[in-house]
Amino acid sequence: MSAVIMNGKALAERIKGEIANQVLRMNKKPALGTILVGSDSGSIAYVDGKHRDCAQVGIKSIKMNLPDTATTAQVLSAVDELNKNPECTGFIVQLPLPKTVDTEKVLLAIDPNKDADGLNPINLGKFALGSGSIIPCTPKAIIALLNEYKVKLPGANVLIIGRGKTVGRPLSILLSQKPSNATVTLAHSATSNLPELIKNADIVVTAIGSAHFIKVGMIKTGAVVIDVGITRTKDGLLGDVDPQVALTASVFAPMPGGVGPMTRAMLLTNLIELAK
Repeated sequence: MSAVIMNGKALAERIKGEIANQVLRMNKKPALGTILVGSDSGSIAYVDGKHRDCAQVGIKSIKMNLPDTATTAQVLSAVDELNKNPECTGFIVQLPLPKTVDTEKVLLAIDPNKDADGLNPINLGKFALGSGSIIPCTPKAIIALLNEYKVKLPGANVLIIGRGKTVGRPLSILLSQKPSNATVTLAHSATSNLPELIKNADIVVTAIGSAHFIKVGMIKTGAVVIDVGITRTKDGLLGDVDPQVALTASVFAPMPGGVGPMTRAMLLTNLIELAK
């Protein structure tokens, strides 16, 4: 068996084409704001990619870059500025923030009506209740890829490894709700029977940031595997999943090229939703 490889880049380009057409028909052009704190090369590259996407589809960009030494008060001031900026349709605060910055306080300060990442507690609460329209970008990207490749979700045994607030926790909610109706197990560092859970899962989503943690013999033949993890090594950026897993999986979303491009595309769809 050789897996079908999920081409997130191709799907993202198609979605961006649809967004560009929507933007052309809008009287007021939407604008995406970003707040970047620090000089992490990965965060810089990711934010730059978001602004390239914006330029590609006709969305304006508002960039706010703060130094590594920025305090919580300074980040909150930047949030307040974008909250009040009438030109800004929605914005994101690039995570992770430096440890010296109170992330929870920053996310709480984002105007829910401008929360393009869907991480403000009010939007997360609505999302958990199934009544919110702004869905966190990476879980939204994963669902879009699963639907594009016609992966059967109702009744599927899904294992999510990683319980972070941007991927694991919201994805577990999204997959268990209608219309996905999957049976979801959320695993983490304290899970004692993880190898057994991996072997029995129909769909494995991993977002732990441990390079090539999932090896080819660990999944069952025909499983669907979604790699969301990123680890910086001397060999470059590596995902959580050894690419050899594609030899036994039925469908595989690799890192890079799978979820990443789609996460950025979903940010644009959230921005359009906020504009409406």
